[in-house]
Amino acid sequence: MFQGQKDITGKKNSKKVAVGYDLGRTFAQISYCGLEETEPETVSAVAGTEQYNIPVVLCKRSGVGQWYYGKEAIKFAKEENGILVEDLLTLAERGEDVLVEGEAFDPAALLTLFVKRSLSLLNIRIQLSQIEAFMFTVEELTPRMVDVLGKVAAGLSLKTEYICFQNHLESFYAYTLHQSRELRKSNVMIFEYHTALKTLCLECNERTSPRVVVIEQRNYPEMERRVWNEEPEMRKKQMGELDMLFADIAGRELKDRSVSTIFLLGDGFKENWAKESLRLLCRNRRVFQGNNLYSKGACYGMMERLHPGEEWKEHVYLGDDKLKSNIGIRALRRGEDSYYAILDAGINWYEATSDFDVILESGNTVDFVITPLTGGKVTYRSLSLEGLPQRPARTTRLNIHMEMTAVNQASVTIEDMGFGEMFKSSGKAWTQTIIV
Repeated sequence: MFQGQKDITGKKNSKKVAVGYDLGRTFAQISYCGLEETEPETVSAVAGTEQYNIPVVLCKRSGVGQWYYGKEAIKFAKEENGILVEDLLTLAERGEDVLVEGEAFDPAALLTLFVKRSLSLLNIRIQLSQIEAFMFTVEELTPRMVDVLGKVAAGLSLKTEYICFQNHLESFYAYTLHQSRELRKSNVMIFEYHTALKTLCLECNERTSPRVVVIEQRNYPEMERRVWNEEPEMRKKQMGELDMLFADIAGRELKDRSVSTIFLLGDGFKENWAKESLRLLCRNRRVFQGNNLYSKGACYGMMERLHPGEEWKEHVYLGDDKLKSNIGIRALRRGEDSYYAILDAGINWYEATSDFDVILESGNTVDFVITPLTGGKVTYRSLSLEGLPQRPARTTRLNIHMEMTAVNQASVTIEDMGFGEMFKSSGKAWTQTIIV
C-alpha cells in the first residue's frame, strides 16, 4: 500500500539518489529516491513481487569461505547443511566474537557483510556510485547502536559523506510530513504487530512556531503473536478472541483522541483475523496497511537533511534523542544586542556540535541562553573563566566548542586565543558541562 510507482523500463541512469535502509532484528528493507524526485521506491527481495522483507541472516558454506544472505541463506542452510548465523544486529550490539566452524568472526563485520550483500538488490535499478546520501533507520538508536552503525557504514566504503542514522519514530515523522495535509489534519497513528503489538501516536501542536511534533509509544505485550491451531474451528475461535482483544486496545487508544489516519504495519496483520477491530478503526478515518513505511521515511528524512523543504522548516520533532531547547548567547552585532544561535532544538543530540569565535566584551564570564521548546522559562548558564588575563575591553578572542554528551547535557570548551599581535594567547582553556 505504501509502495509508489515503479520504473517500468528497469534501466539504470546517472541520477543521484538517497537511500533509506531499515535495519531490523529479523528483516531489513531498502528504499531509494532520486534527489529530484518526490516518491521513494522500495526494492523487492524477489524480482517482480512486493516482498520487501530481506531476512537479516547469513549462511556459511561448510568448509569454504563462501557466504549467502537473506532468503538464499535460509534456503542453503536447509538444503545444503550450511551454517546459519541469525540475530546479526543483536550479535553486533553485544560485540562478542561469533564462532562459525571453530573460527571467530567480528559480529560487526558479519553485519556489514549482510548489508553490503543486500545492497546488491539495488544494482537492478541503480549503481552504488549513484548514492549521494544514505540513511539507516533502526527501532531504537542507543549510543551502542550508533557505534555499531558507524562501523557498518565505514565498512561499506560508499563514496558519499552523507551517512546518517535515525530511529523508527523519526522515520515515522518524516514519512508523515510527506503525506497530504488531509491525511495529517489531526493525529496520525501506527499499530505495529510483529511479535507483540506496539502503537505510535504522532501529535502536532499547531499553536507553536515552529510547530512542535511529539510521538507517544505504547507497548501491549498481552497481544503477542499467536500460533494458530491446525483445527479450523479452534483456529476460528483464536482469531475471534484476538480480534476482540485488538478492538478493545484500539478503542482505548482512540478514546478522546482525534485521529485522521492509521497505518497498520507488520506481518501480524496479514493473517486475516481483524474483522470487528478493522471496522472500528475505519470509522471516519483513513486506514492503510503495508510494511515499508520506515524505509521510505528514512529516505524522506535523508532528503530533508540535504535540502530542507518549507514544511520541514515549519515543524520540529522533539523525540527522545532530540535536543529539546535552543542554545545560544547574547552578542553585540553592529552595536546592537542580538541573539546568536549555537544549537537548535530538534537535532539529534549525538550529532549536535558547534565551533565559533567570539570577542569578549568585558569581564571573564560567558553566558549561554537556554530556551526550551517544550514550555518553561528561559534560563541562563554562566561559565567563569578563572585565570583569564586582564585586557582592555574587546581585546580577547575566545574559541568556543560545544557538543552534546547526552540528550540533556552539553560539554563546553572555551579557549583563550589572545588578540592577534597585540595580545598573545595565554594557552588557557576551560571545560565545563552544562545542563540544558
